Amino acid sequence: MQRRHFLKTASLGVAGAVAAPFVTTSSARAQETFTWDMVTSWPKNFPALGTGANDFARRVEQLSNGRMQIRVHGAGELVPALEVFDAVAAGTAEMGHSASYYWRGKVAASQFFTAVPFGMTTTEMNAWLYHGGGQELWDEIYANHNLKPFAVGNTGTQMAGWFKKEINSLDDMQGLKLRLPGLAGEAMNGIGVSTVTMPGSEIFTSLQTGALDAADWVGPYNDMAFGLHQVADYYYTSAWNEPSAVLEGTINLDAWNSLPEDLQDVIREAARASNLAMISEFAFRNAQALETLVDEHGVQLRTFPDDVMAALHTSSLEAIQRQVDSDEESRRVYESYSAFQKLLRPFSDVGEYAYLKNRDNVDG
Repeated sequence: MQRRHFLKTASLGVAGAVAAPFVTTSSARAQETFTWDMVTSWPKNFPALGTGANDFARRVEQLSNGRMQIRVHGAGELVPALEVFDAVAAGTAEMGHSASYYWRGKVAASQFFTAVPFGMTTTEMNAWLYHGGGQELWDEIYANHNLKPFAVGNTGTQMAGWFKKEINSLDDMQGLKLRLPGLAGEAMNGIGVSTVTMPGSEIFTSLQTGALDAADWVGPYNDMAFGLHQVADYYYTSAWNEPSAVLEGTINLDAWNSLPEDLQDVIREAARASNLAMISEFAFRNAQALETLVDEHGVQLRTFPDDVMAALHTSSLEAIQRQVDSDEESRRVYESYSAFQKLLRPFSDVGEYAYLKNRDNVDG
């Protein structure tokens, strides 16, 4: 009796299961929702950098029709500014927004994905990432650290920085304490400058107290937001250190792999859109801010003397070579980077560079 009752119940259960609505795995996944945390290296809502992270989160939510939401946290809210890489790799947060050259002590090759002194421009850098194999190399290297990277913004060409004293020769650079990260910092060390890496939020106080003699941050828009013109008299515009500065979005690789393909596509497209949006905003806001700094705050613009620029160029090449010689990943990345820069150079010379020279001649 008990056995017949069991068989009857089981039979009814199977029949009931067949009668139930059929739901495929893919359609069920299409209904999943995700809420992620993004940690950043910027103060909450800081112009362009912080708001750029906000813009990315907004685009993801909009493109996903609300299926995916990203909560953006400023530096220090969940983790310190310079611990974003480790936090995302460990899964403390699903996503981060920062600059890859901050992680040079963990991943030496990461520096090449932010900026290379005397390297590629913003347009050239995007071309390498999107069409020249740069993204694939970035993916491969970061996968070893449980991360998936994207370009989610770019500051464009950066200024050489703020100096508390005027630089008239290479001798004036000796012994200066300068905030400058990445390969450019190594190049400065090579000409007698002592460089440090610190979050942007610490620059003002460090200049004010004398802990720093000079500092690179970004450009007129972000520099004015931190009030750097109040603590240093000379603004050097000799662009060499960061001809382009990619801002990275990093995703915990396990979290990335957990997403359905359509949401992975959403993130890819949101990243591209936010990358372009930030580039465009910086072009406009930097122009406005530069005018304000000069006309309203009396900032004195300067360029480095020829001997300083020549020394920086030589030292940059030496710093890059040391990096390439000591790290296999750096060798592979720079081999791709430099080959692509050489490929683009002839057209850059006869294209945009030639046009800008012609425009200057006509305007003059």
